[in-house]
Amino acid sequence: MRDRTILGIDPGLAHTGWGIVHQVGNSLQCVAYGCITTSKDQDLVNRLAHINAQMGAIVERFQPTAVGIETVWFGVNTQSAFATGQARGAALVACARPDIEVAEFPPSQIKLGVVGTGSADKAQVQYMVQQILGLKKKPSPDHAADALAAAICYASFKGIHASEE
Repeated sequence: MRDRTILGIDPGLAHTGWGIVHQVGNSLQCVAYGCITTSKDQDLVNRLAHINAQMGAIVERFQPTAVGIETVWFGVNTQSAFATGQARGAALVACARPDIEVAEFPPSQIKLGVVGTGSADKAQVQYMVQQILGLKKKPSPDHAADALAAAICYASFKGIHASEE
């Protein structure tokens, strides 16, 4: 049976959540999670460079073989969506390696995969991530919980046999 390490990413310019999940068959275990934070007092280029550098360090440390990343949701605030897209790009560049498979999921699909409904709120996502991964407490901040949810979504929708040759 093949196992893999999945990096989940919840992109954002101010807060980019990340989570590492180890999968063996249908079993999932949380390895680590956190949040990359940038200050609005920094200029855009430095914020993006920080996200890229930190995500690169995470990739180096945990050596994921797969990445599940949330797509950008274009709501009413398009300026915010563009900033999130830029942060997402900075994170993706850090993951651009031939041995890492990347899958993108819209927020509603991540919520569906973890909670069972695409309209779940953040508290429901945190609770279900805690339950699925057997954590003693809800993962915090919510950006990290969302990143773990993206990794769980990857495990659910990109089954272990899909990556075997």
